This record gives sequence, C-alpha cells and structure tokens, in this order.
Amino acid sequence: QVQLVESGGGLVQAGGSLRLSCVASERAFRSSAVAWFRQNPGNEREVVASISWSGESTYYADSVKGRFTISRDGINNTVYLQMNSLKPDDTAVYSCAARPVSPFDQIPYYRGMNYWGQGTLVTVSS
Repeated sequence: QVQLVESGGGLVQAGGSLRLSCVASERAFRSSAVAWFRQNPGNEREVVASISWSGESTYYADSVKGRFTISRDGINNTVYLQMNSLKPDDTAVYSCAARPVSPFDQIPYYRGMNYWGQGTLVTVSS
C-alpha cells in the first residue's frame, strides 16, 4: 500500500507561485505514473498534470500549459508541481495519485489511479 502526502499549498496572490510536493511512503512509487488533480466544491475533479514513472513523458491540461511544471525525484520518492503565474481560477484542493506500471510503460497515466493523497488547499487571491 502506497501512502501519498501532499504539501506546499497555501494562500498566494494572483501572479504568484507555489510548489506542491507529493511524497510517497514506499519505493513502489518509483515505478508508478503520478498525476496531480484539483477539485473545487461542486465541480468535478480534473487532471492538472501527469508524469510517467521515469519522468520522460508528461501531460498537462490546456488550462495550465506554460504555467505549471510537473517533475519527480526518484531518490526521495517525491513528485513536484511547480505552479507559476497563478490565477484565481487555480484555487482548489490539489491531490496527487499514483498508478504502478511496468518498466516498459512510459505513458503518463491519469486514469485508473490506484493510490490517492488527501490533498492540499491552494487559494489564489485576486
């Protein structure tokens, strides 16, 4: 069982930056595709970005392309989401999720995720 813990959320003004971290409890995280999602009350959860187990492949939602960057540190079992040029519309609870994959699979999955964190709140003020 992989446990995921997010951190780095907070209150920031529009145009500012935050870096979210997703730390995993198990080494199995290293062979997992990882994705960041966000959700506001009353809205559906949406994928923000995802990364393959090796970090070679990434995916970004159109709404964050050019502003957010997903990356991973295999040694420290951590995936980051660097968020720049934040907008009030980015306000949400951000969660990370993981899906174990085979070593040959470089797809940055964001469906069929097996493990989820509790989330961290990001609030962007105008």
